[in-house]
Amino acid sequence: MLNPNSAIERVKNHLAYKLGQTVIEHRHNGGGYIALFKKLYKIKKQHKKEQKIYQQIIQVFPQLKYPSLETCSDYNEALRCKFHLSYMIGEVLIKAYQNWYKGGGFKLKNNIKKANKEFQIFREILKEFKELNGETLKAIQDNKQLFLKEFPRIKNILKTHQDYQPILDNIFHNFNYFIKNFDLIEEWLLSDDFKEKYKKENHPYPSLLDPKKLNDENEKINYHNIPAELAWKMNLPLPPNYEFMWFFSHGAGAFTLGQFFYHLFKINILDYFCGGDGDIRYYKFYNKLLELKDKRNIITINDIDPSWYGNQHKRDKLFSSFQKITPILFQIRDPIELIKHAYGRKWGNNLAKTKEFDLSYQFNDIITEVEVYNYNLPNTLEGQRPQSFLWKSLIECFDKFNDCFYLDISKIRGEETIHTLNYLSNKFNLKQIKINDKEFVTKSYFKGNLYFLLPLTLYLNKEDLNTNIPNKKINKNNSLIININFFQNDNNLFNLYSELSILDMDSSVGFYIDKQDYNKLKNDSIFYKQVIDYLRNFAYELKNRIQIEEDLMLKVEDVLRHLYNNKNARVSAKNILDEELVYIKQHRPDIVASWKYYQEFEKMCKELDGDI
Repeated sequence: MLNPNSAIERVKNHLAYKLGQTVIEHRHNGGGYIALFKKLYKIKKQHKKEQKIYQQIIQVFPQLKYPSLETCSDYNEALRCKFHLSYMIGEVLIKAYQNWYKGGGFKLKNNIKKANKEFQIFREILKEFKELNGETLKAIQDNKQLFLKEFPRIKNILKTHQDYQPILDNIFHNFNYFIKNFDLIEEWLLSDDFKEKYKKENHPYPSLLDPKKLNDENEKINYHNIPAELAWKMNLPLPPNYEFMWFFSHGAGAFTLGQFFYHLFKINILDYFCGGDGDIRYYKFYNKLLELKDKRNIITINDIDPSWYGNQHKRDKLFSSFQKITPILFQIRDPIELIKHAYGRKWGNNLAKTKEFDLSYQFNDIITEVEVYNYNLPNTLEGQRPQSFLWKSLIECFDKFNDCFYLDISKIRGEETIHTLNYLSNKFNLKQIKINDKEFVTKSYFKGNLYFLLPLTLYLNKEDLNTNIPNKKINKNNSLIININFFQNDNNLFNLYSELSILDMDSSVGFYIDKQDYNKLKNDSIFYKQVIDYLRNFAYELKNRIQIEEDLMLKVEDVLRHLYNNKNARVSAKNILDEELVYIKQHRPDIVASWKYYQEFEKMCKELDGDI
C-alpha cells in the first residue's frame, strides 16, 4: 500500500516512473514489442483508474488528501528519482503518446536514446555532488534543457571551485538564478577578481554576482532590480553608499552625537538595533541604502549577541555584507558609568499619562506620579556584553576595518563639543559647523529620562482655558498645534521656548509651532500671553520632575559599592573589562586613564583580590 507521507514512494508511483521501469525490465527480460505495448497500456489504464478513485475519495473525505511532496521528510531524495532512467524514459513515452498524431511515435526511438544520454550526464552530476539540495534539483528539473546545453561550462565552474565549498553552496542554493543568468555569473566566478577577493582567502560568504557591477544602474542586473531577499540568499554585499561605520556602547552619548550628525551634518543614520534576525536587518539596510542612494549615510552597529541576530551564522553573514571598507567611529565611556546607565533607569516605563493634551490639562494630568526606583544590580555583568561591553568583540567582527577612531563621551560636552565636531568634520569629510550652531552644540540637554516622555502634542484652543477639568475629547480640528520634542531642524517651525524668558534653564527641548500658526497666535495678544504662561509653568514643572527622577536614579557610587560588596559581580566585571578593553588600552591609553570610576574600580580589585 502506498505511503502518502513518503515522497519517494509517490514519485515512483508516478505514471512516468512506472512506464519507464516497465521498458527497462522488458529490455532485461526480453519479449516482443506487442507484449510491451500491452503492458504499457494496462499500466496507463490502471493508473488512470487509481487517480479517478483517489479524486472521488478526497471529495467525500478531504482530510485524506495527500500532503504536498515538499512537506515530506524524504523530498530531496525523491527529487533524485526524477533523474532515474525509469522516470526519464517514462516522460518520453508520455510525450510521444500526447503527440502521437503529430508524428510523436516516429521520434520515440531517438528520444529514448537521447534520454539515455541525458541520464548519463545527470548520473555523473548527482554522483559527484551528493550535497545537491531539493531546491537545486528542482531548478535543474525545471530548466533541464538549458542545463544540458550549458553542461560543459557548468561542469567547468563546479570543477574549478570544487575545493571552495561556500561558492558551491551559493550556486546550489540559487541554481535557478545561476542557470538563467549563467553567462554573467560564469564571467564573474572565473575572474581573477573573484579569486583574489573571495576564493584566495576562503571567504565564507562569496557573492554570486560581481559587486562592482551591482551599483551601476546601466548594467542589466544591478541592485535596483534584485529584491533584498534574493540578494541575501546570493551573499551580495550591501550597497556601498555609506560614509563610515559608527559603533557605540549604549549610554555612551550616541543620542547627542546623532542629533549633531542629522541636524548639522545632514547625514542619515541607519540604525537597526534589535531590528530582528540578521536577514531581516540586511533587508532593512539594503532597501534603505537604495532608497537613500543619492544621500550621505552612516551605518551604526551597537549590539553583538548572536542570539539577537537569530544565530551566529546570520550575524556574521550580515557583518560580512558591509564590504566597503571605511573608517570606524567608536563612541565609548567609562565602563562603570555604563553600568549605572544600564541599571539606573526605569527602562520601558512611560512617564506620560497621555501623549496628547490641551490647555484644560494640568501638569499632573499629563505626567505620571513619581515612583520609587527598585534596583537589582546583578551578580554577573555578562548581560551587558551584547550592548555595553562589546569593544573588542565588535572590532574583531570587522577586522578588515583598520582605521578606528575612539571618541569618549566627555568630548561632546560643553565647549569641547565644538572642537570635537570640527575634528570629525575633517576626518570624515563632513560639513563644517557654522558659528550660529554654537548654541545648539553646547546646549545642555535635559536628562535622559525625557526619552520616556517625549514627544508630546499640545492643542491650543481658547475655550479650554475656562475649565480646570481635563476635556474627555480634545478639539483637534479648531486648534493650533504645539509639538514638544527634542531639537527640530525645520525652517517651517518656530520654537516658542525662546519666548518663555526662562533665564536659568538651557534646554534642547523645544515647543515647536508652525510659523503660520505662530503668526495667528501672536495676533491675539491676550491668548498669546496665556499660552506663554502655560508653557512657562509646564517647563518649570518638567524641570523639577526630571530632577526628581535624576535624584532617584542609581548613582555611580552605588555601582562601586555593589562591586565592592559582591565578589562575583566584581570578578565578573574585571574579567569582562580586561578582555574587552584590550584594544582601547592599546590605542587610547589616555582615554582609559581619564576614566575616574574605572580607575577606582581597578584600584578596588587590586586591593581586594590581588591579581585575579
